[in-house]
Amino acid sequence: MLIKPRVGRRAAGFTLVEILVALAILAIAVAAVVTAVSANVSNAAYLRDRTLAHWVAMNKVTEMQGSGDWPEAGTKHGESLMASQKWSWQITVSNTDDSDVRRLDVDVYADREHKDVLATLVAYLGRPKKTAATGGQISR
Repeated sequence: MLIKPRVGRRAAGFTLVEILVALAILAIAVAAVVTAVSANVSNAAYLRDRTLAHWVAMNKVTEMQGSGDWPEAGTKHGESLMASQKWSWQITVSNTDDSDVRRLDVDVYADREHKDVLATLVAYLGRPKKTAATGGQISR
């Protein structure tokens, strides 16, 4: 007895077209995941830099408050080391309506060219008081 193969029955397995479609879908999904992870890593580095720059700005304001000096209106530039990185800063001291208060605008940059401001801090500094006994200044 001869067994005839059935006509119209499909062989088991996947065709080449089905495999190519599955690979294309997988490649698109992997590319999307890689893009998302890359954006997350980049954002984390940017946020770290902004946080450190803000700390530099707060340190500069604290230094000026603690020094007991009364800064003249104008602009000061400098560099600070934080987290093994040099940060450039610019402090603009300006007068206010109250002669005993100065406004400090602190901008912090990651580069010396002052291209991108990573942190800006506005603070107010009160005139240091003189003591009656010593005639010296008390820092705030």
